[in-house]
Amino acid sequence: MKKLTFSIQINAPKVRVWDILWADETYRAWTTVFHPGSHAKSDWKEGSKILFVGGDGGDGMVSKIARLIPNEFMSFEHLGEIKNGVEDYDSPAVKAWKGAHENYTLQEKSGGTELSVELDADDSFADYFQDKFPKALEKVKELAEAG
Repeated sequence: MKKLTFSIQINAPKVRVWDILWADETYRAWTTVFHPGSHAKSDWKEGSKILFVGGDGGDGMVSKIARLIPNEFMSFEHLGEIKNGVEDYDSPAVKAWKGAHENYTLQEKSGGTELSVELDADDSFADYFQDKFPKALEKVKELAEAG
């Protein structure tokens, strides 16, 4: 498992960036970089289950919101995957990365917001995330600065 870190400076207040990250419509817009139709299903409360699913809703990841500080920090702990609508927590493939975290930190900086993302990536996905996350953060920036 590799720890990957990405950050971007956004000319918008933290509350705006937070809303872009987690509001359904804009979440779908920036995560399309990873998979068209990506969306999340959750009540968005700390400790709650969250499903990250693709456009058809049949495949994705099962996680929990490990820590939530509104407008400042969101941490997801990845617990399993969804294949053809079935949640898998115990297969060898899942056990290889189960417990990985994905953390989003927002800090006021230079009159705007610095958004940092730190994630644990299975070696087989590290290159994918190295390619996709900078593009996704650029989309967050574009959406936040457009408003």
